[in-house]
Amino acid sequence: MFNTRYSRFKNSRVEWLREIPSHWQIMPLKHALKLVSDKVLTRGSNCRYLGMENVESQTGAIVDTSVEVEGLANKFQPQDILFGKLRPYLAKVALVDFWGLCSTEFLVFRSRFGDPRYFRYLIVSQSFISLVNSSTYGSKMPRANSDFICSQYLPVPDKNEQTSIANFIDQQSARIDKAIRVKEQQIVLLKERKQILIQNAVTRGLKPDAPMRDSGVEWIGEIPAHWDVMANRALFTERVEPGRDGLPLLSVSIHSGVSEEEVSDEENIRGRVKITDKTKYNLVRPGDIAFNMMRAWQGAIGEVRTEGMISPAYTIAMPSKKIVAKFFEYQYRAPIFIQQMDRNSKGITDFRKRLYWDEFKQLSTLVPPTEEQEAIVEYIDREVAKQDRAVSLLEQQITKLKEYKATLINSAVTGKIKVPGVVEPAQGMNEPEAREVCQ
Repeated sequence: MFNTRYSRFKNSRVEWLREIPSHWQIMPLKHALKLVSDKVLTRGSNCRYLGMENVESQTGAIVDTSVEVEGLANKFQPQDILFGKLRPYLAKVALVDFWGLCSTEFLVFRSRFGDPRYFRYLIVSQSFISLVNSSTYGSKMPRANSDFICSQYLPVPDKNEQTSIANFIDQQSARIDKAIRVKEQQIVLLKERKQILIQNAVTRGLKPDAPMRDSGVEWIGEIPAHWDVMANRALFTERVEPGRDGLPLLSVSIHSGVSEEEVSDEENIRGRVKITDKTKYNLVRPGDIAFNMMRAWQGAIGEVRTEGMISPAYTIAMPSKKIVAKFFEYQYRAPIFIQQMDRNSKGITDFRKRLYWDEFKQLSTLVPPTEEQEAIVEYIDREVAKQDRAVSLLEQQITKLKEYKATLINSAVTGKIKVPGVVEPAQGMNEPEAREVCQ
């Protein structure tokens, strides 16, 4: 963190700011930024349109635009600042460089004087967003009040200093963002390698010199000569047993397979309301395979590791032959087997696709000897743990970089640090004289 400080400070008498450099001014936001309210109907307009979903949190990057929206919208022009008043904690604040229209969930601010980049950084800073977020109304869809925002006092250095601060933040943000992108790319590569590692292990085994043969299934290709290819009807029977009190309600996720503990109320809201009658749920036992009929084509399948209950929207496959369930999970969460489930799911659109038991029975599964299944699972567990640790470390580093960037912005726009190139007024001048010299 840059630790150069201003030499003189004064009490701002503003709680969220406290001390600021002695030559900075304090003024209400509405004196520094004009709230523009130029509303139009979007129907028939060819202007680019920004909804809340088109602006990234924190960065303010424009990720997409649309001309398809109809309704009331705010007009904006280049160098205007859009402030998302819906869920302000998301910090959707953008400085635009084109003419267009935006959702009425944005407040449109126009700089009355100075550098709009500085004011954009100021109102997206941690301190200001926290202040605005504390004033919201509405529990499910919290919104900020424009009168409250406009009445808040801002620290305002002279124009040259605003530009110096904005340039500094631009440069440092670009450096930090580049480091974040590199780490994000590393995560993508690690996850791709993880998928390749798993797929190779469950389709080729662990011995690269093992004799191979044609599997007879075009999309699988060659497999170790001593492996079998079997239809699931030869490996499983469907389990349909009623649940009972005292057992946890489990879920099946596209990200992590079958849970090992009770679905939380928060998670369950996104699924279905819990049924009071436990017999409406289905019993699952360790070693079973459970899949979500509606999400199997996305990889929602896995090994059951604890006795429990699952929704009747899920299907349970009970092994009829000795099979290592974790091996089967790894195999069916590999890309080519997910694609097999996708091809065999019924439905005219992705939203309506279902993998029913009759289709699941027809799917092809590779079956090595049991001891080899166990060895493959042990190998994948070990290697995946290494990959996951590496990903976790990179994610922690990204989090720290984002926190550092946020702190840097907050410190620069509130005068807690003095950025390179800023020259303070000569000591001994009063504030009006100092402002005159700086301007």
